[in-house]
Amino acid sequence: MGKIAPKSTRVASVSQGKILYCENDINEMDEQSRVFERAGYTVERVQGKPAAVEAFRNGTYDAAVLGHTLTKDERHHLAYMAKKSSEETQVLVLHASGKHPAVDFAIDSRKGAEEVLEVLNMLVQQKSLALAL
Repeated sequence: MGKIAPKSTRVASVSQGKILYCENDINEMDEQSRVFERAGYTVERVQGKPAAVEAFRNGTYDAAVLGHTLTKDERHHLAYMAKKSSEETQVLVLHASGKHPAVDFAIDSRKGAEEVLEVLNMLVQQKSLALAL
């Protein structure tokens, strides 16, 4: 897991990438996904583990964002599923927890939506740089 990158200078009108965002609470998902969409991300929202598993089987994503309303077990399993679907998928967990081999970054989402967005920007940018090499 890395450190938070400096504030991004990306332009929101250009697509930043495609993310899969999973929460159990629909209201929390709606609120946070609007932040991602305003920043230029294409967001596929799924509620609960079964929907996320199906999405990983059928789609490809630049990043997977696993929300804090998921259980610890759901976040644990879905991080592996994200990497199984594509090793290049960056995994961001919105819950401060211990190290996990399939998680690229974990953050306490209570620090605010802007900090979460900065971490997401950093992860997607890292993926783009790695694929360019």
